[in-house]
Amino acid sequence: MIKRLFIISFIFIFCGVRPTAALSLEKISQLNQNTVVTVNVLRQDNKTASATGFVISPQGYIATAAHVLEKAKFVNLTFSNGAISEEARVVAISDKPRVDLAILQVSVNYLPCVTFRNSNTVKAGQQIAVIGSPKRLQNSITNGLVSQLRNVENTTLFQISAPISPSSSGSPVFNEAGEVVGIAVSSLEEEKVQNINFALPSNYLLQIMSENKITPKIAKGKEPTKVQKYFQDIIEHIRKCWRIFKSKFA
Repeated sequence: MIKRLFIISFIFIFCGVRPTAALSLEKISQLNQNTVVTVNVLRQDNKTASATGFVISPQGYIATAAHVLEKAKFVNLTFSNGAISEEARVVAISDKPRVDLAILQVSVNYLPCVTFRNSNTVKAGQQIAVIGSPKRLQNSITNGLVSQLRNVENTTLFQISAPISPSSSGSPVFNEAGEVVGIAVSSLEEEKVQNINFALPSNYLLQIMSENKITPKIAKGKEPTKVQKYFQDIIEHIRKCWRIFKSKFA
């Protein structure tokens, strides 16, 4: 009986609970580079600004950071193939002070769009990648960690170590499976500060999309239960120990 329980437990742990497969940065870039756009802004004082956006629905909906749209009199998009859109319409801007998110729309259909993952699954130490248009250098990919989850005035922020630069605001933050879990919105720019950047969890954006009847593409598969997550952590620890063992005795 004990032997049978051991075998069943082994099958459950190693076969029944599988974490999402990690992709290489190259693969994440290939899957998502056509979904990322540069947001071009002409302000009321005739000065220009730019940010990053990404396609959240094939029907021409684009997410970006709200602050870049302040005092804008004209906004359009540059796609990854160099095509420039007509004027983009502002569909929604979050009314929550620290949720720096907005949704735009252009009259284009059948656009490739990102896939979302529930951002409640994000943990400190998790590997992430960011694709953006810093200084209009489109499809620049960087990687790093979720350094920590912060709570600022009842708003959750992901502190991330992936480098971002001016015009990166609005960049999608991807997990290891190439799914959007956050949106880059700000950085600390003090002297001697390096890679202290912040992203909003994607669930804030999903809520705005729901309020505006925009249907997202959600990653398939159920989220792991607490028990499954516990066993996943055990598996990851065993794998880590095995990698260390192999490196020392191979």
